Amino acid sequence: MNINELLIYGRKYLLETQIENIPLKVRLLLEHVLHMNKFDLVINHTQEIPNEKIEEYKKGLEKLKNNTPIQYITNNQEFMKLNFYVDENVLIPQPDTEILVEEVLKYANIAHKSKTPPIKILDLCTGSGAIAVSLAKYIDNCEITATDISNKALQIAKLNAEKNQVHKKINFIESNMFENIHTKDFDIIVSNPPYIETNTIYTLDAEVQKEPKIALDGGIDGLDFYKIIINTGYIYLKNSGKLFMEIGYNQKDKIFKLIADSNLFINTNCIRDLNGNNRVITCEKK
Repeated sequence: MNINELLIYGRKYLLETQIENIPLKVRLLLEHVLHMNKFDLVINHTQEIPNEKIEEYKKGLEKLKNNTPIQYITNNQEFMKLNFYVDENVLIPQPDTEILVEEVLKYANIAHKSKTPPIKILDLCTGSGAIAVSLAKYIDNCEITATDISNKALQIAKLNAEKNQVHKKINFIESNMFENIHTKDFDIIVSNPPYIETNTIYTLDAEVQKEPKIALDGGIDGLDFYKIIINTGYIYLKNSGKLFMEIGYNQKDKIFKLIADSNLFINTNCIRDLNGNNRVITCEKK
């Protein structure tokens, strides 16, 4: 079979499934198997492919059919114009989270123009390290602490820091939220914590359910981690330090209330994503 025939075969193989973006995923899979980019596939569309590569491609199609995310098959996801290794031990970084990173970057570049001292950032629930690595890449003078309860996730985050050449700017700590954090003078705390209601997880898309439950489950009301971040994070911020949190589209009012009830923060604000959904909440330590 040649490249063009394999692309047609893959689309037909997945045609009866509920998978979205089948042509794109089939192409990405074949690019991965053949170590080619999309232009290579077009230019070499009549090239015959060895049997062992065809078998590898078919195994990948079977995984797609079983709702394995394409990112877990290719072990790659682009985020903030950087490439990240991902597997089933971490959430797949999503474009919506780029809104969170961009808000931190805006604040860091405006409020901390001085070259000294470095801006100190704590990234809670770092997962693949997408947030910490991106901030380290785009903020010249910073010290970042990135934490996760999962040692496997931390190993992936460290790999991504090395892959993107920012490992010297990030200190990775295995910690259940603030448990093993001993520094209490951060300029910024940023987090994309688990925020899906426990009973809602099983109604999510089949591909999302392949992602680690520990990184999705925010408790009965989805607010478990926000309560910790708001009520304990205050202690770890400098005076006028700022908190940045990604939220679910329907959680703004509940989290605004948590912040107001804590009486620990001022200047609470909500930023929408490109689809118009509430996505990021920021507030400042009193």
